[in-house]
Amino acid sequence: MAGSPVLYPYQRRYLADPARFKAGMWSRQTGKTFTTTLEAVLDVLEAEAEGRVSRWTILSVSRDRALDAMDNGVKLHLRAIGAAFEALDVPFEADELAHLVRIGKNGSYIRAVASKPSTARGMSDNLILDEFAHHQDSRAIWTALLPVVSRPDLKLRVISTPNGKGNKFYEIMTQPDGLFSRHVVTIYDAVADGLPRNIEELRRAMADPIAWAQEFECQFVDEATAWLPYELIDGCEDPACPGEYQGGPCYVGMDFAARGDLTVIAVLEEVGDVLWLRELIEVRATSFAAQLAELDRVMRDYRVIRAALDQTGLGEMPVQEAQRRHGQYRVEGVLFSPARKLDMATALKERMEDRRLRLPQGHAALRADLHSVQRVAGPNGNPRLVAERENGSHADRFWALALACSAAAQPKFAYGYEPVGTRKWSGRYDPALEDAPMDKFSAY
Repeated sequence: MAGSPVLYPYQRRYLADPARFKAGMWSRQTGKTFTTTLEAVLDVLEAEAEGRVSRWTILSVSRDRALDAMDNGVKLHLRAIGAAFEALDVPFEADELAHLVRIGKNGSYIRAVASKPSTARGMSDNLILDEFAHHQDSRAIWTALLPVVSRPDLKLRVISTPNGKGNKFYEIMTQPDGLFSRHVVTIYDAVADGLPRNIEELRRAMADPIAWAQEFECQFVDEATAWLPYELIDGCEDPACPGEYQGGPCYVGMDFAARGDLTVIAVLEEVGDVLWLRELIEVRATSFAAQLAELDRVMRDYRVIRAALDQTGLGEMPVQEAQRRHGQYRVEGVLFSPARKLDMATALKERMEDRRLRLPQGHAALRADLHSVQRVAGPNGNPRLVAERENGSHADRFWALALACSAAAQPKFAYGYEPVGTRKWSGRYDPALEDAPMDKFSAY
């Protein structure tokens, strides 16, 4: 934007703060990574000019985020300043690369890596924890990294938007320990300092008061009523998910919809004792015939041991048809009574608490659905699960996953599958056995 300042006042205040331990809780899209990487660049250039060595490591929530911090932060600043540098990717751990920029002749550098507890060990650098509230195992990472910056000349920068109260970043920003110099920048603060953003337009686009409070107003949303807190969701996200189907047994959950809501099919493959979300299929405003055709495709492509389908209301007819096509022992119709919903949601939650479920990283719609289900007290005091209708979803992704996890918790039976390719499976289900006693089926 012509005439815009290079740095806004809130960014200049942050840069001018020389504290050894500094934390920044800033609204989304207000330049916290941009500003913090600029601080690292200026520190390295100053050290090189004085004949000293300065080294910084950025611990990012993912490899893609680490690369973004280098490309749109470090390298951008160095080019703007006109400083010479060498950029390369170097081995960091057995399965990790570090994005590294060498600056000057004294051995100074800035590098960025994906964060995990083992990453922080063995270093002796200034550290930047980028979006720390969203790191998996934030407390384990904190325990591993604190000795790294024990040397009095090293600096620690912790920056993030909030992510509930169940993580180390919440403690850093709220505990009155006097250790950290804290900088809080809400969207209102940033706009008041000149950042060109239309607050009301952003609020309408978000269409979620809780998400708005957390992402733009920097509030720590009380997670006490959330069935699946964000920290629990974070702990199950894996950059390797969905990955390739390995040909293992699969469990399917399908939440039907007729009009406004999504029809969602979740496909979970069992690898050891862990379920991997291989596919999440979402269709809207389609006929039951089209929805069943998508289920037929899933049953052909995967080795499906059991599919649990929402039979409530309009689901009665498509469930009966799915059972006719694929067998009533493979396809279970589920009526969404309060007790059954609690059982399914518990199956999902226990899987996540045990870290026996892998979900794709950064799937915003899935994260929102999983977090949208709230636990409230019913009229008789028993727990009840509710979810507001948001962004065209009524927690449909949550319930598809819960159905699939519930299906995986049931006794397993073999149906005589034969592989017909590296990823396709064909079920040799015999309709003649449809009315046979259960003991006709061997345990899987």
